[in-house]
Amino acid sequence: MDFRTPVKIAKSRFALNHKQLILSMGSCFSENIGGKLSELKFRIDINPFGVLYNPCSIASSLRILADKRTFSENDLFSHNGIMHSYTHHSRFSHPDSRICLKQINERIISSSANLANLDCLMVTFGTAYVYRLKETGAVVANCHKMPESLFTRERLSIDNIVKEWRNLIDILRKQNPNLNILFTVSPIRHLRDGAQGNQLSKATLLLAIEQLTQTIPNTFYFPAYEIVIDELRDYRFYAADMTHPSDTAVQYLWERFSETYFTKETQTLVNIWNKLRLSLMHRPFSAESSAYKDFVMQNLFKLEEIRKKYPYFDITNEIEQIQTQLTAINSI
Repeated sequence: MDFRTPVKIAKSRFALNHKQLILSMGSCFSENIGGKLSELKFRIDINPFGVLYNPCSIASSLRILADKRTFSENDLFSHNGIMHSYTHHSRFSHPDSRICLKQINERIISSSANLANLDCLMVTFGTAYVYRLKETGAVVANCHKMPESLFTRERLSIDNIVKEWRNLIDILRKQNPNLNILFTVSPIRHLRDGAQGNQLSKATLLLAIEQLTQTIPNTFYFPAYEIVIDELRDYRFYAADMTHPSDTAVQYLWERFSETYFTKETQTLVNIWNKLRLSLMHRPFSAESSAYKDFVMQNLFKLEEIRKKYPYFDITNEIEQIQTQLTAINSI
């Protein structure tokens, strides 16, 4: 007997590989999967505005990148001696406005430059609830612990989300006609909205994505939410806060993700790199021993073999580090 209800995922006609340029934006889940792709040397840019939760803020951020709009001091506000942007996560906040703006604008410039050449935009919606700043009516990406009285709270409608994203995709496709867009809904439950509120929010996101993927070419959906909620329906798959997926759950999602979107060549290269990456992290008891020098030489040989076979796989830094290691060993 099978005591699970596995979520069936058809093999996608869209595939990811190391030659492609990827942008991952959205909630924490986008960083979980994006981080694993980065570890495995995929060319990926992760959350240039920091973690974003709602479809409206993610869309606004992408419009900023498309317009190549940089920020000025007028876009910041001060609270408790810290400068913040309502468009950004608090990781960009800083006591010095110049440093805050430098961090913000460097990421915008870098990510904007890549937008027209992206092969894949990965988008993770977290919640359909938004906060609007009463003063301007604009949806904020982060309230930065400002008084609740400054905001109004609402749940976006399916139509709101679909209309916003149709218009945005038209803009992005004018710059980049071959752009693939991969949607997913974060499995992280927003219990601050209440159990029912969370379910209504997630349902809104799912129905909006369904409309988009059914009517817009080269848009896809990965069922991360369904896998955690239905297939892994046990609290052992959650972290201590009982809302975020555990490391085990994230690893399982990663396995389902990779088997869905990786070609055989990509998966082979991932397996080779995973083994070599662990070998490169090895620290010896005796760096002076001939055995360790042979070990380092073997790693260099393996890196060179990878570079010959997969010239698009960027391991320049790793080769330079090994060569520096060998120089240090030979000087002993």
